[in-house]
Amino acid sequence: MNYYAYHLALREEEVKGIKLALLPGAPERCCKIASAFGDFEELASHREFKTVKAESEEGKILVVSTGIGGPSLSIAVEELAQLGVRLFLRVGTCGAIQEGIAVGDLVISEGAVRMDGASPHYAPLSYPACAHWEMVGALKKACELLRCRYHLGITCSSATFYPGQERYDTFNGYIISSLRGSREEWKKLGVLNYEMEIATLFTVARVLGLRSGAICGVLVNRNEKEEVEEEKIEEIEDRLSQVAAEAARLILSGEE
Repeated sequence: MNYYAYHLALREEEVKGIKLALLPGAPERCCKIASAFGDFEELASHREFKTVKAESEEGKILVVSTGIGGPSLSIAVEELAQLGVRLFLRVGTCGAIQEGIAVGDLVISEGAVRMDGASPHYAPLSYPACAHWEMVGALKKACELLRCRYHLGITCSSATFYPGQERYDTFNGYIISSLRGSREEWKKLGVLNYEMEIATLFTVARVLGLRSGAICGVLVNRNEKEEVEEEKIEEIEDRLSQVAAEAARLILSGEE
């Protein structure tokens, strides 16, 4: 009997033989990323999970949106693994917290701080959230081939967008004491950026024997401002899509 992925609304025969999935958060980014890789077709859309299949001369990939946060990403990875996918690249956006990282730069995560909330369901917090070196290599080479500015380092994955990333522009402006000053602490420890899914991906992938990597486009440097410049989003998404697609080609062709 063929496996049916309930949350993804996918059947095994629809994705047979596909080993690599690119994972944006937003469903509306799926087709843009897929088109950067090659010809594409939409396979399914259920809840936050939109699946697009893309094909080029190097092979076939899936682009699957995971929504916001680690819990839904863990569902996607679990079900994709049961469908036969073994390689995962997170393709997201982030806020930088180090000086010298510009809006539009790309951040390749080598590891992640596990404030995501979901990864402890797979391994204790003493277990590291690390990318696979081959996936990091493919992303690095793709950035260099396309002449895109990038940074390598550690990401902080937060379970929440506002308090976990120490944002005070909330309904009541209150952040619990354990999180006050956390952004400055992560900055001093060399953490490059905040986002919400990478620690989950790296932990789940390692525990399940899969390979994963992650790249994010910088929408804002929080040392300078908190507001995203809307007119720059499309440009950043285009750059991110091209790099992710090139990394996928390198991985499939074995040149990572």
